[in-house]
Amino acid sequence: MNQNLGLKQKVDDNMKKITTFYTMKEKKEKITMLTAYEKTSACIAELCGVDVILIGDSLGMVVHGKKTTIDVSINDIISHGKAVRIGAVDTFLIADMPYMSYHLDINSTKQNAAKLMIQTGANAVKLEGASVSRIDAVKAIIDCEIPVCGHLGLTPQSINLFGDYEVQGKNEKTQDKIFQEALSLEKAGVFMLVLECIPEGLGKKITENVSIPTIGIGAGRYTDGQVMVWHDILGLSDIQPKFVKKYIDLKQIIKESVLEYIHDVRDDRFPKKENVYYPVKKIEK
Repeated sequence: MNQNLGLKQKVDDNMKKITTFYTMKEKKEKITMLTAYEKTSACIAELCGVDVILIGDSLGMVVHGKKTTIDVSINDIISHGKAVRIGAVDTFLIADMPYMSYHLDINSTKQNAAKLMIQTGANAVKLEGASVSRIDAVKAIIDCEIPVCGHLGLTPQSINLFGDYEVQGKNEKTQDKIFQEALSLEKAGVFMLVLECIPEGLGKKITENVSIPTIGIGAGRYTDGQVMVWHDILGLSDIQPKFVKKYIDLKQIIKESVLEYIHDVRDDRFPKKENVYYPVKKIEK
């Protein structure tokens, strides 16, 4: 019962924040979203005033070194999500529902969504796709008073069907399919929609024809906001997709600092006198 009351209070708070996103769309004020996987990045994102933090299953590839997001577990999202919430106390958090956490049946889907919300302190969950069963999953989660963010275009959990991480909606038929899926997700009740790796024109068309905010990642200039992976914009990733802007080469800066530390230790330049402890002198009475 206490958990249910906690969820109800969160719903009330969430609705106020979600209303803000709708207002931003109406006023054409861009929404900013960043991924975060641990306390430090989340804290910095919040200090900078980012609108939304995504606890993405991309952590499987970015942090754990996996080749896909497929084997990211719900416990992985929970573990990282707890750390993110510690770093970002007030920012709106969206937790990715990982592969197979919403694919089996409605009851397990609802339980997994509630588990993510309760244990991470997230404000919403995100899931990929818009098949008939996916629409049912969205409705079931919303029926638990949990806000849902949709995700269309390149959906990484579908890599075994796509075969590669490439642009989706390359022809008129597939573009129309994604457009209709966007309308279906809006009708099902999602409050926000991530559009990944689709032609700019399609991103613009969807944005202009849905009332919910759209967040692009490789979807062009006309979505209501953008989401980027923390490691990508800081130059910490090994792969640099076309849609990414690297704002700093942090990998090189860190490398230089580590090399300097190694040289200091080997050349006996560290630690210095100011880095060591000495016995506390007794005060004579």
